Amino acid sequence: GHSILLGLSVLTLGAGPLAAQSMYNPVNPTASQAGFGGAVVVNGDQIIVGEGGNNLRPGTVYLYEKQGGSWVETGTLVAPDAEDADGFGSALATDGDVLLVTGNNGVYGFTRSEDGGWTPAGTIAAPEGEDVGFGAALALDGTTAFVAAPLVAERNGAVHVFEWADGAWTQTGEISAPEAAAGGVFGSALAFDSDHLFVGAPLANDRTGAVFAFRAGEAGWESAGELASQQLARNDQFGMSLATGYGMVAVGAVGHAGAGAVFGFMPGAEGWMEGGRLVAFDGAPRTAFGASIAINDDGVWVGAPGAGRGVGATYLFAMNGMAIETVRKISPPADLAGRGLLGGALAAGSGFAALAAPGADNGAGTVVIYEGEDTGWSAVASVYSPAEGFDAVVGEEIGCAEGDAAGWECSEVDLVSFVPVSQLAGLGGGRGIRTNDNWGWRDPETGKLYALVGMTDRASFIDITDPVNPVVIGTLPMTEGANGSAWRDLKTFKNHVYIVSDGSGQHGMQVFDLTRLREHDGSELVVFDADALYDNVASVHNIVINEDTGFAFAVGASGGGETCGGGLHIIDINDPKNPTFAGCFADPQTGRASTGYTHDAQCVVYEGPDADYSSAEICFGANETALSIADVSDKQNTVAISRAAYPSVGYSHQGWLTEDQRYFYLNDELDELQGTERTRTMIWDVSDLDDPQLIGEHMGTQESSDHNLYVVGNLMYQSNYQSGLRILDITDPSAPEEVAYFDTVPYGDNGPGFGGSWSNYPFFDTGVVIVTSGNEGLFLVRPTVRSTVFEN
Repeated sequence: GHSILLGLSVLTLGAGPLAAQSMYNPVNPTASQAGFGGAVVVNGDQIIVGEGGNNLRPGTVYLYEKQGGSWVETGTLVAPDAEDADGFGSALATDGDVLLVTGNNGVYGFTRSEDGGWTPAGTIAAPEGEDVGFGAALALDGTTAFVAAPLVAERNGAVHVFEWADGAWTQTGEISAPEAAAGGVFGSALAFDSDHLFVGAPLANDRTGAVFAFRAGEAGWESAGELASQQLARNDQFGMSLATGYGMVAVGAVGHAGAGAVFGFMPGAEGWMEGGRLVAFDGAPRTAFGASIAINDDGVWVGAPGAGRGVGATYLFAMNGMAIETVRKISPPADLAGRGLLGGALAAGSGFAALAAPGADNGAGTVVIYEGEDTGWSAVASVYSPAEGFDAVVGEEIGCAEGDAAGWECSEVDLVSFVPVSQLAGLGGGRGIRTNDNWGWRDPETGKLYALVGMTDRASFIDITDPVNPVVIGTLPMTEGANGSAWRDLKTFKNHVYIVSDGSGQHGMQVFDLTRLREHDGSELVVFDADALYDNVASVHNIVINEDTGFAFAVGASGGGETCGGGLHIIDINDPKNPTFAGCFADPQTGRASTGYTHDAQCVVYEGPDADYSSAEICFGANETALSIADVSDKQNTVAISRAAYPSVGYSHQGWLTEDQRYFYLNDELDELQGTERTRTMIWDVSDLDDPQLIGEHMGTQESSDHNLYVVGNLMYQSNYQSGLRILDITDPSAPEEVAYFDTVPYGDNGPGFGGSWSNYPFFDTGVVIVTSGNEGLFLVRPTVRSTVFEN
């Protein structure tokens, strides 16, 4: 049966309109700008959905109304100064005939006409120095706008007040974070009711959270008390969401007791009185109950996007006067598969509700519309935006001229061809699919060349023998029962490819015989099945293969099975379709959790300058916190040779040896986000494996975060996320110099962060380099600089 703490029954619910509110996620700031449904509000009979995370087109707000018994899209809004990736739609608020929409360049006002359309009505610009996060949360009371800036003043936060009059928005007040909200991202959630503004600071007091009330006075906005509860504890994140109405304030605390709760407050003679607490009757850890809240005539709606391990759910507490009459759990429709995060945002109207599933379609987002009454609620429609994508570039190689090749910035790198994500995904490809890792394979019998591309939920196989006319042969879906993920990695051995995925549940390591590609010419896309599945591991971050010995090393295999501490899970693949477990290596003195977790590695038969290890099998591991060097010659008795940290470690990510095995270049994925001014590459002298020496740090030309790098002769090929492929001359190994680049991301800037070029494969002797870029697709490029390895 349904059980709940009924303390909220003392709160009186009446009938009447409610002020809309918008929320910001301080734990994951990008969540508020995710995909379609990152923000959703209701105005009368109209559902308004924001999509602020567009990269290839301007941010967009979609309008839906019920016509002829069906919910249909009746219009869209873009910013008056719209441009691609402008963030428009990241947050919304509406009241009466006014709508506010956040974009990267400020907050845009709109007024509603009699026909239901919206007309631009001024822009609210961020105060000087407060443009980062300005408008992350909004609230509206008639023509009074409340605009939050939770990241300003060292994340203390602030709220700005504006009034619409005489055709313009004028600032009339500012509310600074109280001392009790220090560092709490004050303004992460806003709500207005009657004459009070409520402001959430969910990270205040060591993430316990806090909520403050304010009201207009003669001297401006004055404190009207703090909403406090004796039941709160560290990490509750009280104030993550807010909703108001009928004299009640509902406050979400997504971390309370591990599962989340909603606290109710009423005004009293001595301040704000706690009236009770709502919880999910089937609450479980990480349910995130209270991530979103709405209140209307149907009751109190509470989103729990973490329910069912991320499937998501929403709970409706129907009211009868002052008492909770029924509790209904509203689950996603059957066709909303995977980690949809239903309830990540929500809004409710009269007899209908719009429940956002921002994780649906691999993060592209969907909004499910429900209709109902006391007897029950049913999903009647799912709405979503069209997929983003570029057009293919094929048929002719395009030279880099004056820093441009078909719209992509470049230097000394020509564009041979480009295949967008939609074509790589093949049958059933669509919204939210992205590329990640890649590798290459040459068929020893036919001489044909193939690009092997990892994607969110599948691998794609592309014949690139004629590189200006690549042909997508088919795809290999993820293991049945697994879930889509940002991470998929693949490597080859003896005409087979081995594929793993992280964060994907029971995926294991797929084995696919690449000679099967000979049977197909691409005239029909083929959906392949795996030839074998190695299930001693579940989710695996990366797969490393030493082709000289026939051993694979599953790294970051901490998602189930024989994890080896997340270090090297060693697999004998000499019989390619019958992989067998061979051993483990982990150095507990490395890794964030002291388990020896290895993020990526290169394993070689050592022929470098250290004679002590001649012909040994040596693995160079990027172990989150340090470089790890191990002797894995005896798979049952692996030995840690050495480890070495370096200054300002963010996350030791991946690296590669020089041809003579004297130097090792290591990248750090997170140091740029932590303040390193430009892309940083660590240069290690590993001529003495027992004592590796950091001899230098190369600072790149851009600020972008680095991801994967490979070395061929005198050239190093770096995939550096937002700045794409960067090629460095390492003729002097201690002083790399950038000599060419191809920027795979034609929007935004080259700042730190994710998205863009994930990896590259520079090992074919044709001069063509394979490059994958997340939202974009597969690039085949030809640098005009040539590695010394290929000169002969």
